[in-house]
Amino acid sequence: MKAMGASIKKSLCQCPRTPFNRWESSNMVHVMSAHARPFLPHSAPWPARAGMRPHSHGGNTPPRRNGGQDSLPGNDDGMIDVVIHTRPQTRKPAMYKVLMLNDDYTPMEFVVHVLERFFQKNREEATDIMLHVHKRGVGVCGVFTYEVAETKVTQVMDLARQNQHPLQCTIEKD
Repeated sequence: MKAMGASIKKSLCQCPRTPFNRWESSNMVHVMSAHARPFLPHSAPWPARAGMRPHSHGGNTPPRRNGGQDSLPGNDDGMIDVVIHTRPQTRKPAMYKVLMLNDDYTPMEFVVHVLERFFQKNREEATDIMLHVHKRGVGVCGVFTYEVAETKVTQVMDLARQNQHPLQCTIEKD
């Protein structure tokens, strides 16, 4: 069993720049091997002892692997494993503008209704957007994530088709 632990540790040490990754209860854990750090006795204060971590009872205990069978300080190869807990980094999703295009056939009141129903605009905001689209040819109805923007475009286009209006909506990256 000890030989198997040593071979795993040696395989980790062969490529020190590429840490071994695994998931543990939604936190990412990087296990990296550190070369020949001196082990300080238990009397040394925290955090002076390399590879030590505070325990819940206030004492310091060395990290263990294999259920505590193979303690790191007593290893014969002079290696100490370092465990670093990190949280996965999340990026904010890309945002997309829903654009409404002007046409000469869709009634203004229908456009206001669409803006109130699908984009939760009040009557005044919907009228302002509708007039902007009418004068400039295109207007922004809202900014959403890709899936939400795509759904809103589909809903608007379906309602326009059902009412036989040529109203067009598109999405554009913000």
